Amino acid sequence: MSERLADNPADPATVFTGLAQVVYHGTDLAEVYTALCISATLMVPGCHHASVMVRGAKNFRTVAASDQWAREVDELERATGEGPCLDAIVEEAPQFEQDLRNPQRWHALAREVVAQTPVRAMMGFPFVIDGEKTGALNIFSDTPDGFSAEAVERAVVLASFATIAATAAVRGEDAAALRAGLLSNREIGKAIGMLMALRNVSDDEAFNLLRHVSQHMNIKMAEVARQVVASRGNLA
Repeated sequence: MSERLADNPADPATVFTGLAQVVYHGTDLAEVYTALCISATLMVPGCHHASVMVRGAKNFRTVAASDQWAREVDELERATGEGPCLDAIVEEAPQFEQDLRNPQRWHALAREVVAQTPVRAMMGFPFVIDGEKTGALNIFSDTPDGFSAEAVERAVVLASFATIAATAAVRGEDAAALRAGLLSNREIGKAIGMLMALRNVSDDEAFNLLRHVSQHMNIKMAEVARQVVASRGNLA
């Protein structure tokens, strides 16, 4: 991921439409996860690498990554047994480390990541598939303090969409089912809950912030669904 693209992210409407096409192109879940990683590098400011890690019956594993650096950081988390991606899955709450050179937590991981990779900041956002398979969308920056408030807000929206898209792929649902998921209070509520915790605001303030982010990104949940329905006819 180039510095230029990380600093000038793509239009989220275009990214969401492309992601929806992947979901309904008959591809498997691994390709959906990969598309989520690429989407993160395209639309989250400061994101140079991304991965998806899931919790299996006995261990954690990386199921997709934008590149080898993302896979390597995930492996270092598993080796040290600590980090924002693992904690996002276990605690089912967003986790952050803005400067691995001077970490607030996860000191063993930070030492190894700085020594072995270009990554200097990390975020982990949890998502749940069918209420059982818990994973995390992990976002990495090569820049210390590389994540702005806008980056966090976009990542929250993408993580919420990740839950819906991955669930739709697992169930083999049609576009109408995805539309219902996109409009569900449960998913919107999860996004609001994340923003309340991250920004220390009330539920009303979080809802208004989510609405502002949606408007700023020029994309709405209903519009995503409409684009999915419209584009599906072009995928045969």
